[in-house]
Amino acid sequence: MKYLVVEDFSGTPIPFIFPERIRHDEMREQLPYAKVLSAGLVELRGGRFVCFGGSGELSLSARQEDEEIVASRFMPRQR
Repeated sequence: MKYLVVEDFSGTPIPFIFPERIRHDEMREQLPYAKVLSAGLVELRGGRFVCFGGSGELSLSARQEDEEIVASRFMPRQR
């Protein structure tokens, strides 16, 4: 899967995960947020998200902190 991390209107990073057949720039056009922080590919490996690569169309790369941002939105919280 591909992903984008955008900054919402309050400054919070929000991840969007979408199919690989959609280009990063195509997804970017659909989002109302002004600032894209990072882009790349994401996989679930061994129970954790791994972000890597980047987007040539947007000239952005995956960042280390993206894994935590994605996990905070898509992994169930442990109680």
